[in-house]
Amino acid sequence: MGGLEQRFPVPYKNFSLDIKVMATQIGTMGTILHARKEEGVTVQPTFNVSVIFGKRDEPMLLAITRQLIEHISSSGSSMPLVLSLGLRDHSAETLKGIVSAVIENRLW
Repeated sequence: MGGLEQRFPVPYKNFSLDIKVMATQIGTMGTILHARKEEGVTVQPTFNVSVIFGKRDEPMLLAITRQLIEHISSSGSSMPLVLSLGLRDHSAETLKGIVSAVIENRLW
């Protein structure tokens, strides 16, 4: 992404109650988002996505977080997602690359 060397996936241990993903181009955590599937009485699931810290005016960050939690949920996991995005480049291409990398490496 953006000419930087990609080192993914990072070694991890599966002992958490949620899925944590961090993607950075700036060396810091950046915007932190939380997403979870809400169980209810309706047939279709609903998803709650919120910004915990950082940019609240970036709808594409909310959109990719929702896309990831929907994919995680459809794969059979009920774990919530904490996504940290420290990006210089918020282009659709970069965001699609993040989604693809997370889905390919299936961290849940």
